[in-house]
Order: sequence, then structure tokens, then C-alpha cells
Amino acid sequence: MVTIKSQKEIEKMRQACHITAFVYQEIEKYIKPGITTLDLDHFAEKIIKQKGGIPAQKGYPSGEKGVPAFPGTLCISINDEVIHGIPSNRRIIQEGDVVSVDLVVYKNGFHGDAARTYIVGEKPNKEKQRLVDITKQAFFEGIKYALKGNRIGDISHAIGEFVQKNGYSVVKEFQGHGIGEEMHEDPGIPNYGKAGRGVRLEPGMTLAIEPMVIAGKPNICVLDDGWTIVTEDESIAAHYENTILITEKEPEILTLL
Repeated sequence: MVTIKSQKEIEKMRQACHITAFVYQEIEKYIKPGITTLDLDHFAEKIIKQKGGIPAQKGYPSGEKGVPAFPGTLCISINDEVIHGIPSNRRIIQEGDVVSVDLVVYKNGFHGDAARTYIVGEKPNKEKQRLVDITKQAFFEGIKYALKGNRIGDISHAIGEFVQKNGYSVVKEFQGHGIGEEMHEDPGIPNYGKAGRGVRLEPGMTLAIEPMVIAGKPNICVLDDGWTIVTEDESIAAHYENTILITEKEPEILTLL
């Protein structure tokens, strides 16, 4: 069931989303070659707690038998890792790595969810930079249609068409989602599909829209840890996400400062 948030609930949600955005602002200054993904994870967790939030992904159940709950504050996925990479003190971030970070903050009963992809180092590779830029722009192409009276499929179609037009692939097995008191709520928001289909958008809906884009073929597989999703052909992937609010007019992005 899709939930419509009241003004009071939206104001509470803004606080979680503000912390999420602030953490990314600080990560951009902190991330560099030589640190481990666990260093980055601890850095983010410290900020979240200082701001009165809770790292919502830490301890999140997998839903699959035999797979432990997610151990980190951040999902940190590098190069051919698409999403759900587990932070580790053995994984050192290198010059030129494409690092996707996914974060969910919980505060006052509500969640804020966003993802960013960074190219680490001083001289980004042009091909890597283009992938990251197209992934980010795909989000903005999608939310052009995040308007009262439109449908979820309008957003999905815009994202998929933009990505394909630029020569990349979207991940079809994972998607965006509604968000609020629960991290994952209805409706699901694929990054591909037909316009004019799906749930009709109404003011008060809060949605996490998240293009996951692969430079090569769209095929993915899961590593033995039960969480990390990688590209089958070892091509680079990128991820960009924000939590947005459907309004009477233009959508409001809640996870940008």
C-alpha cells in the first residue's frame, strides 16, 4: 500500500534526509586513495550519530536463509560492484576507483535514502566520468516526470530511455521504492518500463529514485557474501539516488543540501 505523508510526517522525514545529505557532503571531502572502505564506513557512522540519527542499513536483514544481516552503515561498491558492497578493513580504495556509496538514515521514525558515486583521485578517467555523469543525469531525467497525476512508469521510462540512448545498461533486478516509516515501501520504481503504467503520483508520496547503470551488458550476479552485486562481464557500474517528495507542483529533492 502506498502511504501519503502528512505535513507533520514530511517535516520529520526532512530531518533524516538532511543528515543523509550532510554525510555525503563530508564523504566527498574525506574519500581518498589509501583509506579502507571500513574507514569510510566508520567516518559516516560517527557523523550520523553526532547528528542524532541511526544508520538504518546496519543490521538490515537479508531475507535469504543463511545470509547474515548487513554489517555496515554504508553499502560501498567499487568498480564492477553495482550495489550492496560490504565495508572491510581489507579493501583499500585506490586511485581511479569508481566508488558507489548507498546510505539510509533513520531519525524520528522516518528514513532518508540516497546514493552517490565518486571517482577517487585527482585526474578522473573520461570514460568513468561519463558513466557517473549519465547515471546522475538519469535521475534528473526521471524526476522531470515525478509530477502530480503522472504514473510511476513515466519516471521509469524516462530513466531507461536516457540510459540506453547513451549506450549504457540499467539494472533490472533492483529498483527504487517508496520510503517513509519503512526503508522500503510501495511502490516499486524500476529504472525501465513503459510510460503511462503503474501507480498514479499524488502529493505527499515520498520516493527513493535510484538509477543503477552499467557500462557493459546488464547481466549481474551475487558474490558469496550474499550481498554484493557485481556485473557479470566485470564492467564498471555507477549508482545515484535521492529521496524526493511529490508536491502540487515540481518534486522536491529531500536529500540535497
